[in-house]
Amino acid sequence: MKRLALLAILLSLPIKLESQIAAREYAQRREALAARLPTSAVFVAFGAREPEHDYVEFYQNPGMLYLTGVREPNAAFVLVRDGAMTSSALFVEPRDPSTEVWSGARLGLAGATQLTGLPARDAGQFRAFVDSLAASGKPFFVLGAISGQRGDSLARTPDDQFIAALKRAHPQLAVTNAARIAQELRGRKTAAEMALLRRSIEITVQAHREAMQHIRPGMHEYEIEAIVESVFRRNGAERPSFATIIGSGPNSTTLHYNANDRLVQAGETIVMDIGSSYQGYAADVTRTVPLTGTYSPDQKAIYQIVRDAQAAAERQAKPGAPAQLMSDSAEAVLAAGLARLGLIESATATYDVAARDGIRTAPQYELFYMHGLGHGIGLEVHDPDQFYFTGTLAEGSAFTIEPGIYVRADALDYLADTPRNRAMIAKLKPMVAKYANIGVRIEDDYLVTDKGLEWVSRAPREISEIEALMKRRLTP
Repeated sequence: MKRLALLAILLSLPIKLESQIAAREYAQRREALAARLPTSAVFVAFGAREPEHDYVEFYQNPGMLYLTGVREPNAAFVLVRDGAMTSSALFVEPRDPSTEVWSGARLGLAGATQLTGLPARDAGQFRAFVDSLAASGKPFFVLGAISGQRGDSLARTPDDQFIAALKRAHPQLAVTNAARIAQELRGRKTAAEMALLRRSIEITVQAHREAMQHIRPGMHEYEIEAIVESVFRRNGAERPSFATIIGSGPNSTTLHYNANDRLVQAGETIVMDIGSSYQGYAADVTRTVPLTGTYSPDQKAIYQIVRDAQAAAERQAKPGAPAQLMSDSAEAVLAAGLARLGLIESATATYDVAARDGIRTAPQYELFYMHGLGHGIGLEVHDPDQFYFTGTLAEGSAFTIEPGIYVRADALDYLADTPRNRAMIAKLKPMVAKYANIGVRIEDDYLVTDKGLEWVSRAPREISEIEALMKRRLTP
């Protein structure tokens, strides 16, 4: 009885409901969503489910977070449009002392309404409520973990299964995935979102600085990872925005390497591709540094080409400019630089690639640069940006620029066996051996504001800046 009394006292305490994004902004987002729906429609956003395994951390679905700010599991949001009229409901778990003693206090219905301004209902009523709307014949637009698979046997996610059951009960129901609508809305960042992105990026820059000053021979990659992620948590970030990448030597040439378990060797470069998540907003910043604190001549040669490519892309990143210009400029610099080093035959040279319909050709520079120039950032580390849909940079864009060169030791070993490729391999093989296991990526985060392009991720990136900082070692 005493324990239950204590629980009752704890559950009566107010829940902290502060947010750096105002409730009015969330309401404006929902209004913009409603305006993109047909005049008669039902919109359903599923929140993420309670994790089932080993009490792992819970992270809200980006769509639910964007529209409501609710960070609790098992929530759902429903909006109904009838002509100019719209109505909304938020479904959340009610408060329950026997559950909250295990997983913490919930908002409950009153707390959810206080946070969002939306009428809140018991999550247990959600299925019946949506079923009644499905009977009305209105088309449904759904947002959540939708796999796109059809048929009950292929319904993989809980959201898929919910929709499959709804369609079994209402065979004439028209259901559309609303991901495109939500992505277009999320592509333009508001001032409040940019403020959260700046803070997330600042934390990530600080992690880069501390890592650079701690790196020394004899470390394992996971020790550098631990430094990075401790900076995240010390500064209020809830988690990394993606799996931390600390790739040394040959691992620097693997784009998404994240085992981080290798002993770093003298003379190697280390790719640190890291990002914090702060209040749900993701940073993504990459630096490539020398273990000893000084780049070798070969490492400098590769690094400077990548940095020049990034600078060329930055010069094209202007409001109103086609986003493709950034990629075109960076690729031209990378190709010219690789040709200058003898890693490709010329800036416009191609090689043969085996395809289903025979042999096609591809640019030789793609042997060492095989990814895109960058991506949007926001609630996800690969977030939609408005230039995805318009092709043009504009105020509200938030994105990365991240060219790279990756000289894998086996880069020429698995090519199609054609006369043209054999001749190319014979010519390039000595230079691939010379630069083998040097991987360099430089990635920065940018915002487009009413003042133009803003480079936010101001971690050292010039060769001289990195070497100067690494000379000022910190005690482990």
